[in-house]
Amino acid sequence: MVAEGNDWGLPSSAAGLLLDRVQKCHIASCDVATSAEKLKVGIVGGGFMGRVHGRSALVAGARIVGAVGSSPARAEAAAEASGAERGYATLDELLPEVDVIHVCTPNNTHREVTLQALAAGKHVVCEKPLATSVADATGLQAAAHEAGLVGSVPFVYRYHPMVRELRARIAAGEAGVITSLHGSYLQDWLAGADDQNWRVDDETGGPSRTFADIGSHWCDLTEFVTGDRISAISAQLRTVRAERGGKAVRTEDLATAQFRTEAGVVGTIVVSQVAAGRKNRLYLEVSGTESSFGFDQEDPDRLWLGKRAAAQLLTRDPDTLSPDAARVNRLPAGHAQGYQDAFDSFVADSYAAVLGDRPDGLPDFAAGARSAQLVDAVLRSAAADSAWTTV
Repeated sequence: MVAEGNDWGLPSSAAGLLLDRVQKCHIASCDVATSAEKLKVGIVGGGFMGRVHGRSALVAGARIVGAVGSSPARAEAAAEASGAERGYATLDELLPEVDVIHVCTPNNTHREVTLQALAAGKHVVCEKPLATSVADATGLQAAAHEAGLVGSVPFVYRYHPMVRELRARIAAGEAGVITSLHGSYLQDWLAGADDQNWRVDDETGGPSRTFADIGSHWCDLTEFVTGDRISAISAQLRTVRAERGGKAVRTEDLATAQFRTEAGVVGTIVVSQVAAGRKNRLYLEVSGTESSFGFDQEDPDRLWLGKRAAAQLLTRDPDTLSPDAARVNRLPAGHAQGYQDAFDSFVADSYAAVLGDRPDGLPDFAAGARSAQLVDAVLRSAAADSAWTTV
């Protein structure tokens, strides 16, 4: 039975549904495609991310069977945006037809949609944040694990070849002793007084906006390339636009934090969605005793390498990349490779995992749960006047 007022066509208690059904899901009987046939994919939600997911699914060779929207009209719009064959009125109608579900709905619906898909034995690619609380995110991680299903979260900046090159060089010891980590993620799409988006509403987007939305990417990237986890954090939040569209804003426009890692490395981060002129600048610098490295997402084909004697720019070239970086290289040298290419590689790796492979560096639900823990630590620290808080 569909819950009253729930126009997504979801059951009133997907958590209960999972507990009742996930143990009964026989993975061997799920109609998962083999390498000789196309995976059948469904997309829940439309908008920008629905289009991005849809394009990547098609590039990966999947068949997008259908899309679900929050109303019949929106279902058709979602289908058109994502390249799906048709719109479906409810998720219940779509689930029997697919192998994989892409969740591109507002943040507060991720848990319910994902649980329903897992309960039906479907693999899930869920937009970040995986959930709006640590308990929900870790619960989804456990549910996917218990069901033996693939769950992935698009921390796609891992898929820039020069990020993989940075990771390989750090693993090889080229940095020497890593002394500090610093950087930022700056945007301006909410800088104006009249700028509005559903993410601003804490009931829909969750208790954190800027840090959960983009700070999470920076933290994931930093931990991914260094192999070192943030262990404690001291954060502060600021809401610059206290009101948008006549409603009070309870989520942050920007955040700053200092942190230390399990290895004792110290670092700082600034994230903002109100930094005029910055469109999507994620910058990470890793400083070491032998070499330092700088990666700028707005110039992703180059990696800055600094040494005491000199500095140089390393350019993406498949003939000189490390094997892991070369694996996610999609274009010849000199042809710009960007965000959508990284997303295409992420979706391809997600589908490879569905088909039985386990590509290195795939951000799974464990990465989504880890992100929720970091966001929670930031919120707790800020609420305690920037007190040092354990992650």
